[in-house]
Amino acid sequence: MATRIAYALILLINSLLSWIMLTDWALQKLQHIALDYVDITCGGKDCYGWVAVHRINFALGCFHAIMAMILLGVRTSKDGRAPIQNGFWGPKIIAWIGLIVVSFFIPDTFFIAWGNYVALAGAMLFLLLGLILLVDLAHTWAEYCLAKIEETGSRVWQGLLVGSTLGMYIASFAMTIVMYIFFAHSGCSMNQAAITINLLLLLIASGVSIHPTIQSYNARAGLAQSAMVSVYCTYLTLSAVGMEPDDQHCNPLVRANGTRKASIVLGAVVTFLTMAYTTTRAATYGLALGGNAGNPAKYSQLSSEDPEHNMASTAQPTSRRAMRAQALQAAIESGALPASALDSDSDDDSDSDDDVSSKKKNNKRSFRDDERAATQYNYSMFHLIFLLGTMWVATLLTMNLDTENKKGEIVAVGRTYWASWVKIVSSWVCYAIYTWSLAAPACLPDRFEY
Repeated sequence: MATRIAYALILLINSLLSWIMLTDWALQKLQHIALDYVDITCGGKDCYGWVAVHRINFALGCFHAIMAMILLGVRTSKDGRAPIQNGFWGPKIIAWIGLIVVSFFIPDTFFIAWGNYVALAGAMLFLLLGLILLVDLAHTWAEYCLAKIEETGSRVWQGLLVGSTLGMYIASFAMTIVMYIFFAHSGCSMNQAAITINLLLLLIASGVSIHPTIQSYNARAGLAQSAMVSVYCTYLTLSAVGMEPDDQHCNPLVRANGTRKASIVLGAVVTFLTMAYTTTRAATYGLALGGNAGNPAKYSQLSSEDPEHNMASTAQPTSRRAMRAQALQAAIESGALPASALDSDSDDDSDSDDDVSSKKKNNKRSFRDDERAATQYNYSMFHLIFLLGTMWVATLLTMNLDTENKKGEIVAVGRTYWASWVKIVSSWVCYAIYTWSLAAPACLPDRFEY
């Protein structure tokens, strides 16, 4: 967990630095430090940080690409390259800063092409992965609550499931009402259409989730999943209309000058925090794109030919060591312990047979290695998704950036029609993915088992 938090903090700092580079003050300081060697222009016009943002995110992206190549094929902590993922933070931070410095010596033309094509494609792919992750989270949450209810019969879990479902639906309708009141005045046809379509899709997705045909193929489908998808998509729509430009006088938040600067800063920090969390979550989960990433708690299967693990059998235990191994095996089969518990147990037992110096060496380890059997997530995929995350940050900050009258002002993150439409369309795609996840078992029954 500490490793993932550290990488998320690096992404957060990198994103905030990129945002600061959109200010005229930061660019002037940068050019002064570089002794006027760096002249940030795009086609002869001042970019106001457009290229600088892509340079900084390109540097972090290169860092993660290099890490992905170095860690390719690492499956357990026994691999000699595994410590690179979880340690050596000093050299890694120096390498990250060094790549940022080097990026400012690359010609502007490269970053103009990179930002307009490569980064844009990577940003769209990252968005798609995030939507798939959200839909999967909705199903996982509901199924987890249902499993707890079936196991314990506790009313606490029943109340939690029903209460969270009801609360998310109330929040969805409350946000819809707020959008109609403040952002859907006459002449705001874009907002009116986006809000109405979101409301219709919310009702359709909810209706599909409780349709008898869907229920017959997946009895666990229901309003709990729909509520989570609905509140997220409604939030995306609210964020879209709340961050659009005010040239049509459809966004009262822009005209609230008293809190404008504070809201911009708070919005940027929240955006980047959410971005760092989403990237880390998606990278760790991996969306089954490689290794054990599909399930962080999943370890490699135990081999039936392993003499140490064969002691945990159904036969009557003949020794204290065998009794402990059998108890561990029972706990693993019930899901109470991960499979790596047997590895830790065998390590402890081997200590008694080793010499004293070996035992002292093992005792120096103050932590328990939970990745001896298999890593909790695919290291290379982790860094590839972080690479896509840097592309999304750069695209969010620079796409359709209005460079007029920006000197001395704080640039609002994502306050463009492009960013608003990306959020609106993303909500529609999220509804589509969720609806298909419900309908797929009925349409393709041979490929799904419930």
